[in-house]
Amino acid sequence: MSVNKKTIVIVDDEKSNLVRARMLLEEEEDLNPVLLNSGMQCIKYFEIKTADLILLDIMMPDMDGWAVISLLQANPKTENIPVIFLTADSSPETEAACFGAGGVDYAVKPMQPASVISRIRRAIELNEYRNNLAAKVKEQMVYIDKIKYDFILGMANLVEGRDESTGEHVKRTAAVVKAIGEEAMRRGLYPDVLTEEYLNYTYNAAPLHDIGKVKISDTILLKPGKLTDDEFDLVKKHTTYGREIISDILKNIEDQNFLKILMEIAEFHHEKWNGKGYPKHLIEEEIPLCARIMAVADVYDALKEKRCYKDAFPLDEVYEILQEDAGVHFDPQLIDCFMAIKDDIKNL
Repeated sequence: MSVNKKTIVIVDDEKSNLVRARMLLEEEEDLNPVLLNSGMQCIKYFEIKTADLILLDIMMPDMDGWAVISLLQANPKTENIPVIFLTADSSPETEAACFGAGGVDYAVKPMQPASVISRIRRAIELNEYRNNLAAKVKEQMVYIDKIKYDFILGMANLVEGRDESTGEHVKRTAAVVKAIGEEAMRRGLYPDVLTEEYLNYTYNAAPLHDIGKVKISDTILLKPGKLTDDEFDLVKKHTTYGREIISDILKNIEDQNFLKILMEIAEFHHEKWNGKGYPKHLIEEEIPLCARIMAVADVYDALKEKRCYKDAFPLDEVYEILQEDAGVHFDPQLIDCFMAIKDDIKNL
């Protein structure tokens, strides 16, 4: 039966220490030692390979152990590989420095077989436990996010499903929101706000942008002709209704950042860049970014799809309308993003 060997990289500029370390580790059936004689050699090794643990000497001429671990921890490929420092100095100050630099343990030279092997096994075992735990937590979070998104989609479809022509509207607009947000991130727009987490929240919140319509009469929502001013005033209330519904139903949600974006999208997706939208007449970047992205996706889909009160617009006309309203209705930079990927978006 083959043994799953653990790769242990030993970094030390003294050949005698490397030889001793190899002899100790080779006596263990499941440990595979890799010998490196400088800090720079260690950094180059990890450019193409990996390991389960590093035994790292502190005092080396070209690059000391402190510099090596600093570079390793700055690299996502190596930041989680456990490091045990090797040192001839057993003082409390050096011990504290080893742990302070990110080492999981330290061993005093010359290495004592039983002690070193025990420290290596313990460090590997703890690291594997941590990695397995992190993987399980991530798996559970993905599962919880799916349940949460399915619930949101179900709520949204209760509203949109009242009109058969808009039953897929929530899915399409969410996909467009994601595409616009990704293009904005590629361009480096709004870096203080537009993170991967923010975009993921916006994408997941998008289906509930019109949840407030649940409080609007079908007589108005499904009216085939133009609305009167009074009817339109009632429809406009779906934005504040939406915020109230989300706040009431989801007020105890653990992730308050997500709740904030849910409420902002519901309340502000009809605000306009020039301040002439509703309900609060916000202007330009006073409008939350998530709502500005939602506005582009919402209007795009509404224009290109048939509704009970209008026919679908040809795509060329849709693009023309969006571009004409850049800087008027919409954030002009987001319209630039949309136009750059419009051929991809039309297939969503």
